Amino acid sequence: MHSKPEHLVSWVRCSYFFPDAQHVATVTNPLPAAFSDLLPHFLIEPEDVYIVKNKPVTLTCRSTPATQIYFKCNGEWVHQDDHMIERTTDPSTGLPVMEVKIDISRQQVEKIFGLEEFWCQCVAWSTSGTQKSQKAYVRIAYLRKNFEQEPLSKEVSLDQEVLLHCHPPEGVPPAEVEWLKNEDLIDPIGDTNYYITVDHNLIIKQARLADTANYTCVAKNIVARRRSSSATVIVFVDGGWSEWSKWSACGVDCTVWRSRECSQPVPGGGGKDCQGLDLESKNCTNELCPHTASGPEDVALYVGIIAVALCLVLLLIVVILVYRRKKEGLDADVADSSILTTGFQPVSIKPSKQDWLPCRAGPCFNSHLLTIQPDLTTTTTSYQGSLRSRHDANNKFTVTNGPLLDPLENGRHTLHNGKLTTDPADFMTRLSTQTYFKSLPRDTANTSYGTFNFLGGRLTIPNSGNISLLVPPEAIPRGKIYEVYLTIQRKEDVRLPLAGCQTLLTPIVSCGPPGVVLTRPVILSMDHCAEINPENWAIKLKKQSYEGTWEDVLQVGEELPSDSYYCQLEADKCRIFMEQLGRFTLVGESLSMAATKRLKLILFAPVCCTTLEYSIRVYCMDDTQDVFKEVMQLERQLGGRLIDEPQVLLFKDSYHNLRLSIHDMPRAHWRSKLLAGYQEIPFYHIWSGSQRSLHCTFTLERLSLSTCELSCRLCVWQVEGEGQSFGIDFNIAKDTRALEADFFGSDTNAPALAGPSAFQIPYLIRQKICSSLDAPCPHGADWRLLAQRLQLDRHNSFFASKASPTSVILDLWEAQHFHSGNLNHLAAVMAEIGKQEAMIFLVSDGEC
Repeated sequence: MHSKPEHLVSWVRCSYFFPDAQHVATVTNPLPAAFSDLLPHFLIEPEDVYIVKNKPVTLTCRSTPATQIYFKCNGEWVHQDDHMIERTTDPSTGLPVMEVKIDISRQQVEKIFGLEEFWCQCVAWSTSGTQKSQKAYVRIAYLRKNFEQEPLSKEVSLDQEVLLHCHPPEGVPPAEVEWLKNEDLIDPIGDTNYYITVDHNLIIKQARLADTANYTCVAKNIVARRRSSSATVIVFVDGGWSEWSKWSACGVDCTVWRSRECSQPVPGGGGKDCQGLDLESKNCTNELCPHTASGPEDVALYVGIIAVALCLVLLLIVVILVYRRKKEGLDADVADSSILTTGFQPVSIKPSKQDWLPCRAGPCFNSHLLTIQPDLTTTTTSYQGSLRSRHDANNKFTVTNGPLLDPLENGRHTLHNGKLTTDPADFMTRLSTQTYFKSLPRDTANTSYGTFNFLGGRLTIPNSGNISLLVPPEAIPRGKIYEVYLTIQRKEDVRLPLAGCQTLLTPIVSCGPPGVVLTRPVILSMDHCAEINPENWAIKLKKQSYEGTWEDVLQVGEELPSDSYYCQLEADKCRIFMEQLGRFTLVGESLSMAATKRLKLILFAPVCCTTLEYSIRVYCMDDTQDVFKEVMQLERQLGGRLIDEPQVLLFKDSYHNLRLSIHDMPRAHWRSKLLAGYQEIPFYHIWSGSQRSLHCTFTLERLSLSTCELSCRLCVWQVEGEGQSFGIDFNIAKDTRALEADFFGSDTNAPALAGPSAFQIPYLIRQKICSSLDAPCPHGADWRLLAQRLQLDRHNSFFASKASPTSVILDLWEAQHFHSGNLNHLAAVMAEIGKQEAMIFLVSDGEC
């Protein structure tokens, strides 16, 4: 008989060696005499189970005939108080049946994690002996986030075999894998052209045009479902030429011609177009060329042409004279249009010979013309100034109780060169006197403003992580002029109630004036500090109402095309489309303890030190550039300097605090005045994100004023989480690095840009692209292919809801690539789509 816990041993002694009366009292269900020599057998044995998150699991054991059943886990008997016992009788045999259950928690399993696997089995007793059940293993289930290998995008020719690799994340139990094609589940049984290997790779046996799609590998187990990055497979078909047609009859111009088409096959999926000419001509022989003398009808034709030309010249002269007379009193729309056209000078620029490309209907202009920039040395440069009513002599706003800064009234406007005539301090003072925005900062370091009309523009706050407001062309109604501002709110100036697991993910940004009419969405761009995973976060866009309360206006990821707001989340930035201006921020609510924010850790010390004490300040703040800028400004006032490069720490919603400690200090020269082994910042002080300048100070003491070399190690870590270590090794007397030299590049961009100078894509080219791609194309060469090429096709439902989907795509491209936009790449994309004509703004439709 196996070893038993003390209470079992004493019970056995009482049952077997004491008088019968005591035995009957202990065994409440004595076995029938016919079955008294039976060993117990198991009706139910414990089975392997997985602990999901923190939910305990239950193991069950049922045996007959049994007088007692106890569990043993990892060789240790489970205490009797932890057993849940149920006794019944089998009606067919009259034998006693005993069922026992125990609960196993995650903590019990974690105690032996890494040493061996956690197992349990039950032992059943009858009057004839004991029996052991099978072992049941209890494992903690998990599924890591990162795929060990993800599928890669490919371009393949028709009928070629395609292999997409996928090695799912490590997990317990091992993850099952399935593949999605444009979000639809791939069924290899229903479509035998697809095959999924035993090691989870996807094979497309013979690529078809219909196989052009985005493919995603999905791994899942009982804990979670993970998606790989999508791989775009493009199946292309290179074009082939048809046979030449027969030569035509010799024409009156003494030429014959023949043609052929790129139709065998037609190029598709980005495949190469046919090379060579599709139209060929040559002179007729003298015998075939009909020579005809000019008759009276030819003379009449020439006279008519000359008369029409003279009329057109006279009409042009009249138009020029009228334009010059009325130039001073132009309506705003006319003035704006003239600014646009003079910036491009379409008449004076002629394409060189090498710029022409063969086209099916004649010569075409090369796609590199997309990179031609407008002449901003003339009238367009003045758009960095303001447009005002001619009679608005005092340049003051009318202060009302209504929306802040109503649009200026319609009327005649003139264009003023130079910068805004409004004094910046006066502008901020007038804004901050309004009831709705009394908390607007009066300093101009965190505020930009400019005057815009229908040509649009851009506001950027320097050194703030490219916090910007893009006002696309036609967003402001024609005839309207708005003075627009963009500002970062200091969080201590704005009360934003946060509850439970909510946290600020972005700065609080105000843009206005609120209440103005916009005919299409503007785009607000700003940093965020969340490690984005839809399973871990519920992210909402909040807006402050006129009454000062905050309301949810958007659940990110659940946008509807009809909503007034739409958000694109990138790795560290968000782009918010909005049809109403106001005060906004993103708030995240964690859905699990795996939700993670990025913290930026920065070390500062005094620029100079004349005492024995020397302090090191460690800031722990949200990883957004505006907070970094604010801390830099604060340290400049305190006389601090950076002593090491900032580091990023991933901070989880695990309720654990952040600890900071200093180590390896040379005790012969320095000592720490910290009494405890570490300092600690409470979890909720960090998680809320509302305290921008959280820091700890380590006060050190050098034993001599001659000691200048400081060498030590500073550690920052979350309890049961990630940590970072700083190696400090420098001379406190000689190191005089400037605060901002290494981390703030010189921002040469103007905070406010208006008109064409605010955009990478010239206005006329933009119009051509929109008119070319907005209309649906049966072969898919429309705005949808542009979105796919720019990797924005996940927003197609939003784009499709707009009057001009192409213009919204280009707006987003402008917002993303203001500093790094590559017009050559955009031109190449247009050429791949087959829309070269969208860039030929200098050539009329009749010439191409």
